[in-house]
Amino acid sequence: MPYRHVIGPRTYTFPSLRELLAKATPLRSGDQLAGIAAATAEERVAAQMALADVPLSQFLTEAVIPYEADEVTRLIMDTHDRAAFAAVRHLTVGDFRNWLLGETATPDALAALAPGLTPEMAAAVSKLMRVQDLIGVARKCRVVTRFRNTVGLPGRFSTRLQPNHPTDDPKGIAASIVDGLLYGSGDACIGINPATDNVNAVVTLLEMTDAIRQQFAIPTQTCVLSHVTTTLEAINRGAPVDLVFQSVGGTEATNRSFGVDLALLREAHGAARELGRGTAGQNAMYFETGQGSALSAGAHHGVDQQTCEARAYAVARAFEPLLVNTVVGFIGPEYLYDGKQIIRAGLEDHFCGKLLGLPMGCDVCYTNHAEADQDDMDNLLTLLGTAGCTYIMGIPGADDIMLNYQSTSFHDALYVRQLLGLRPAPEFEEWLLKMGIFDRDLRLQPAGAVKGLLALFT
Repeated sequence: MPYRHVIGPRTYTFPSLRELLAKATPLRSGDQLAGIAAATAEERVAAQMALADVPLSQFLTEAVIPYEADEVTRLIMDTHDRAAFAAVRHLTVGDFRNWLLGETATPDALAALAPGLTPEMAAAVSKLMRVQDLIGVARKCRVVTRFRNTVGLPGRFSTRLQPNHPTDDPKGIAASIVDGLLYGSGDACIGINPATDNVNAVVTLLEMTDAIRQQFAIPTQTCVLSHVTTTLEAINRGAPVDLVFQSVGGTEATNRSFGVDLALLREAHGAARELGRGTAGQNAMYFETGQGSALSAGAHHGVDQQTCEARAYAVARAFEPLLVNTVVGFIGPEYLYDGKQIIRAGLEDHFCGKLLGLPMGCDVCYTNHAEADQDDMDNLLTLLGTAGCTYIMGIPGADDIMLNYQSTSFHDALYVRQLLGLRPAPEFEEWLLKMGIFDRDLRLQPAGAVKGLLALFT
């Protein structure tokens, strides 16, 4: 059905919900590249005004990608919880924004509502929100997950220790792990992006990281971020797999470009749960996403990149993950051109993920050819900390020497924790105190107080 809004003498008409969502999106280079962005600021405002009047129930009758053509659409529609949706089913998108910003939208109410929201609803309301709205609502959303520790509790802020190495050298990776642990990083997980997706190399890294974890009784989980089929083979070989990782997208065709489908993810989820390696819980999946992945795969179906991103969260939500994060600036300036677009996208992603019930983190990052710098990342980092982000990355010097992009450092996590009075996951915090890495006031202690970890290299 067409959607219309009048500004002065001009009537703007949007033929479908898909086009309306695209035209209402704050400006970003990916939608311009796809030829679906609003042509002018006035058209964008007209689309946003028209979108504000759309009933939330419309998203249950008009799919942005046809049900019969896309298994992600089928997942969204078939798993929608109408009982949970009842609390807001009478609202328009604009009314829903007001409800989210009001006193009725408590953490408990938001948690109960999450199964009743579709990704398109979350994306739609985010397009009507200012930055402060995205932060304020996301901060109220509480999503707690568990494996060997508890991630996402109020007042907590976690990190994935990312010790990548350009040749997967175990000693180099181990050095980065120790470096990160000495700064209190690694409670979300110790997660390595392998330089090659080779089963033997992946098994070697899994065994090494698990040995370090066991040697020092670290209450965290490890992950080698290989393709899900490689991880399944590693499980078949008896490797110590904690978390199963996979990049996912918001359309069936995007996931096919990653070499996965929902059936394969179900197989992997079942295999991970069967291992039963968690001690605090069994949230055993880790997913990464990023605005622009569907467009870069030619798999967006004319849907704007932010709505596609939100649909990826439906895929993640189906598998009760421990961790999800948007690698927000990694795909490049073709999709998010500069620091302003990256910051806005990171806050949108975090908001939508949390609203949909996900343990949402963010890789606060950019590539070296984007119009962005570390000041932009400091801004996004601080805003995400204020918004209640579950976790960020911890990388030596914030410079990933294997993936060749800029992210956040071990020091950056210390900054956010100290600035906002946030603490690591409780089980990990107790370990840091026991090891003498932090004192009771979470002040970093000299490396000499933690000689046991340094013994790895003596």
